[in-house]
Amino acid sequence: MGGAAVHLSRLGDDYHGPLRGGLEFVGFFGRIRPGVPVVLKPNLTFPEFRPGVMTTIGCIEELIVVLKDHTRDIVVAEGDGGGYNKFKVDEVFRRTGLTEIARRYGVRLVNLSRQPARSIRLACGKKEMTVSLPTMLLDDRSLLVTMPVPKVHCLTGVSLALKNQWGCLPDPHRRLRLHPQFDWLIWELNRVLRPSLVVMDGRFALNRNGPLRGDVVAANWLLVADDILTADVLACRLLGVDPAGIPHLRHAGQHQPFPDLAAMRCNTDHRAFAGPAFRLRRDWWDYPGYLAFRHAWINWLGFRSPLAGVLHRAMYLFRREFYDYAHERSLYSAEEWDGGGNEDEPSHRG
Repeated sequence: MGGAAVHLSRLGDDYHGPLRGGLEFVGFFGRIRPGVPVVLKPNLTFPEFRPGVMTTIGCIEELIVVLKDHTRDIVVAEGDGGGYNKFKVDEVFRRTGLTEIARRYGVRLVNLSRQPARSIRLACGKKEMTVSLPTMLLDDRSLLVTMPVPKVHCLTGVSLALKNQWGCLPDPHRRLRLHPQFDWLIWELNRVLRPSLVVMDGRFALNRNGPLRGDVVAANWLLVADDILTADVLACRLLGVDPAGIPHLRHAGQHQPFPDLAAMRCNTDHRAFAGPAFRLRRDWWDYPGYLAFRHAWINWLGFRSPLAGVLHRAMYLFRREFYDYAHERSLYSAEEWDGGGNEDEPSHRG
């Protein structure tokens, strides 16, 4: 699938030059039209900023600055986070300074979990599923810019550009329940949402055990691409990871052949940006979650069965929390915290 445009640059003190150069190289400015919102989807997957875990706030701010020369209609959008331990992304906006940044530049902040949503039907072979997605992402003629962080992930192998749209599903509890369908569902979500641009923030990367803890690596590169699968395959190469060994990328390769990196249009030799190989090393307490991610019946047992609460309390007798969620829990009703019904469950045709 030659022809994808990719811009790689080293990050110095700021993002402005690399971002402007990247967007110019891939021709993104020419795609902006009056009345067409540009929606930035960062990775804000923790209650407070952590390097290597979340998109750097400076990257988001500088992308806004660069885009303001071409459009006034900019949106920063993210859904509520967490799974079993939830948190409201409005609090993350406030704590990270994004609320003030949005006010300063006249940008809209949108909590995707609080937006009107519409159910859509997705199919993959004999699998069929109904999921809800925010109407603004389905109906607006928006340009979606996905802003992931390169990291290893104890459930999916890596978390890159494709994975970043998982946060567009409004309900964190439902994301947990949909884990056994992740490999094909994430491709279908991206097919529907059609990200226009990837801005991968490699200021920091996460090695050993992501997505929330691990070894923070100062990679100091920025990747801008106009094709999401090319971005993920190239990022895997920079991290020393075989993309064919990542289940959801392998599934994506069945629908869109892996790119020939030698055929892509790149501003530089990408091999110069490769660093030491990243490796996933799960802790023992990751394995129950991994089994629930891969197997539907274990997922049901851990998240929807009458034993789910007991099993989680037993787990945390041995696993120490790495964040005090007491404040986050106080923002939810008991019903909201514990999750709703069993919508968005898979069915099988034929």
